[in-house]
Amino acid sequence: MKSYKKLTTTQPAACRVEEEGAAPMPSGHGKLAPWWVGSGLLVAAVLLSTITVWVLRQVSGGWLGPTPPPKCLLVPESHRFDCYPERRVVVTQELCESRGCCFIQSPPPAEGKQGVPWCFYPPDFPSYSLESLNQTALGMVGLLVRREKAYYPRDIEKLRLDVEFETDTRLHIKITDAANPRYEVPLDVPRVMKRAENPIYSLNFSWDPFGVLLQRKATGTVLLNTTVAPLIFADQFLQISTSLPSKFLYGLGEHRSSFLHSLDWNTLTLWARDVSPTESFNLYGAHPFYLLMEEGGDAHGVFLLNSNAMEVALQPAPGLTWRTIGGVLDFYIFLGPDPRMVIQQYQQVIGFPAMPPIWALGFHLCRWGYGSSNETWQTVRAMRNYQIPQDAQWNDIDYMDGYRDFTLDPQKFASLPSLVEDLHKHGQRYVMILDPGISSTSPNGSYWPFDEGLRRGLFLNTTQGQPLIGQVWPGFTAFADFSNPDTHQWWLENLQHFHAHVPFDGLWIDMNEPSNFMDGSEDGCPPGEFDNPPYTPAVLGDSLSAKTVCASAKQKVSVHYNLHNLYGLMETKATASALVKIRGKRPFVISRSTFPSQGRYSGHWLGDNRSQWKDMYYSIPGLLSFSLFGIPLVGADICGFSGSTSEELCTRWMQLGAFYPFARNHNTQNEKAQDPTAFSPAARTAMKDVLLTRYSLLPFLYTLFHRAHLQGDTVARPLFFEFPGDVATWELDRQFLWGQSLLVTPVLEPGVDSVTGYIPQGMWYDFYTGSSVNSSGEMLKMSAPLEHLNLHIREGSILPTQKPGTTTEVTRGNPLRLIVALSSHATAWGDLFWDDGESLDTFEKGNYSYVVFNVTQVGCEGRSGGSLGTMVTFSSCCPLLQNIFTSTVLHASTEATKVTIATLSIFGMQKPPSKVLLNGQEKPFSYLDNQVLTVNDLGMSLSQGFSLQWL
Repeated sequence: MKSYKKLTTTQPAACRVEEEGAAPMPSGHGKLAPWWVGSGLLVAAVLLSTITVWVLRQVSGGWLGPTPPPKCLLVPESHRFDCYPERRVVVTQELCESRGCCFIQSPPPAEGKQGVPWCFYPPDFPSYSLESLNQTALGMVGLLVRREKAYYPRDIEKLRLDVEFETDTRLHIKITDAANPRYEVPLDVPRVMKRAENPIYSLNFSWDPFGVLLQRKATGTVLLNTTVAPLIFADQFLQISTSLPSKFLYGLGEHRSSFLHSLDWNTLTLWARDVSPTESFNLYGAHPFYLLMEEGGDAHGVFLLNSNAMEVALQPAPGLTWRTIGGVLDFYIFLGPDPRMVIQQYQQVIGFPAMPPIWALGFHLCRWGYGSSNETWQTVRAMRNYQIPQDAQWNDIDYMDGYRDFTLDPQKFASLPSLVEDLHKHGQRYVMILDPGISSTSPNGSYWPFDEGLRRGLFLNTTQGQPLIGQVWPGFTAFADFSNPDTHQWWLENLQHFHAHVPFDGLWIDMNEPSNFMDGSEDGCPPGEFDNPPYTPAVLGDSLSAKTVCASAKQKVSVHYNLHNLYGLMETKATASALVKIRGKRPFVISRSTFPSQGRYSGHWLGDNRSQWKDMYYSIPGLLSFSLFGIPLVGADICGFSGSTSEELCTRWMQLGAFYPFARNHNTQNEKAQDPTAFSPAARTAMKDVLLTRYSLLPFLYTLFHRAHLQGDTVARPLFFEFPGDVATWELDRQFLWGQSLLVTPVLEPGVDSVTGYIPQGMWYDFYTGSSVNSSGEMLKMSAPLEHLNLHIREGSILPTQKPGTTTEVTRGNPLRLIVALSSHATAWGDLFWDDGESLDTFEKGNYSYVVFNVTQVGCEGRSGGSLGTMVTFSSCCPLLQNIFTSTVLHASTEATKVTIATLSIFGMQKPPSKVLLNGQEKPFSYLDNQVLTVNDLGMSLSQGFSLQWL
């Protein structure tokens, strides 16, 4: 039996695979030290572990049982990979050793913690061996063979290993059954045509036991080492473990937690579930992707393309174990090397996010419990009366007749069509909710959505071939099968019928995990391998059918066991497609359940949160995580959904929520109103002011979404994306950036008038005043009275802003103001994407304008300084440096002729200029003591380039 090893590139038992793709046959197996004995520190940990076990046995009076074999005592606690992960089972020594594993009891963990596993793999636990490895045009193909059965049923003896060197920064490794086809996620992924020529990674294999060792060439950092525990590949239990190069790991959604995950024996379950966001629960979506920061500031990401129920176990080694109960092990590894590039590379596989309509970036208002369309209308009028910005009004399920999709309450919401007409006259939009559960109890012939869906066979079926009936808001319901293309057509027809009566602009799709008020169905779930698998991950409710449909339910593409985590994505695709066909414009969809590639079709809100301060904090890790997942249009229910908010909490939350990429205030029924008009004049004014600030920044925000759509940039991003070399930023999740340039530092605690935030190294400018802060990279205490949100602009950037109006439509007609934040070298850079805000594929069709703004220094010989990130130091041989701002139109459309650039504000102007020249003509200007230069009345069309010089 072979031990699990820590490999080096010179060890004879490892197959080293360089970028040239050499695939040598196995050599002799040398005697290798156990993988964890790599340093004196770990040797000390082994000795300490052994001594600890001995001491505990003495003081416990023998309750720890007989002394374990020496091979078990060699394994340090932090490196014990769980051999008996089943929950609700008291793991005894007999159970553990029946699996051939080591059993050492540890002191019980603190309440709510998992603690060190008592049953763990010994160094010689049997695994697969790599029997052959051959080159292919794109990489390699290998055969893995298991000589001894593992402990889960239907162990697969022979596996196929496929390796593709897809790009210099992307590696694809896939392990599946060598003899029989298995379910694979029906997700479109790129197919490369040639092998990467200069990958920045090197790949090694251990032959017996099989293992993968992936290293970054530039640093030698080991990114993956799967020899740390055995590979198990049974029909319904797939497990692979790896060491990690650091403890700084993010992603693996959807969960409520800090942005940086704890590796202290922390298991994250991925199985879509309807439950109010709660720590340690599996929530609405499934995203098997993580980003990890390496020592020195490099980053990499790993994506497991698998949609089955899954858990990811993190441990302090640091190490990670993937466990899934179906499909295949289909990994993509992204090498960055910086975190921004990792996320771009991930989205090159799952797809870049859609470009939202501009109105989607305005302020949205909703509640469950308006009670009527007239009451909804009253709220809209009140917002207009106070001139508070609002772009979209929403309704929850109370607009429906009996909570049935595609119906309208004929009494309480009879005026809804008139309300929607009024919204459209005022440049506003209407969004309504839909659920995938279709009422099944109406008299035959009286409810077309169910009758027609039944006739066409478009619902999830039981194992007996009959529609599976569960229970949701309207009572007993059937569930649409969105894996069936015919269901998309039926969904479209339903929406067309309703749109003819109520011309909605966007759709909010809820309950699409799918949620079920029953466990399984009205008849429960049948016995069998899908509803009662050999292993159930640590899902809330301890059953795959808990508050959802039976895993055995039949769908067009596969069984629900395989497709559950895809249900929301499939409904979203049908919904977005229907909106395009109905409206002929960019679709706006917000979905609760999500899966990788969701951003191509919708945004996401973070679910049914509570009106509590901690919920406001948790929204920041939530939106940052979904930025990693390629879903930039994300936000939480501002002021909280359930419970009763306070004026202070709602004011602070409106300030934070004004900087969610998707900004919606929403609350539940039977609670007091929490829209801005419901509060005191002081609070209402603070809320209005911060919304006006958001609307002034719409040109900047819209350009960020263009970059996300075009190349996978994040919109809201963690600070370490811009400062990966600053370790102090790696744990920050109470602040965030918009793009590279705008730092948001909200107040997240009650009863304070200041906030402490981290200001990364460099010059930062107060957004409102232009006053500067020169930071060495430090925590700073900032004044934060109730009416104030701290915003800072990074040096070297140019932000396009606009005079705000009460809707995006009004705002877009107003003049632009460009805010220039000079670097220490008096340079800056920015850009602006501009189109009509709603047409399909404007960039792809060339119907857009793109303008680049630059501030440079031009010296005696015409030399100029650089932009953000490319600063230039000038020598004293050229003392007469001149400063020049240029607006360069790189692509133009007629839309740009409708807007003008009126004002240029320059922050960080160290001394007043003697004159300012616009295209060579002198212009008046103002200069303040805080080093802010302002030039008004420029009157320049966005479609025309120009220059402004100061001397």
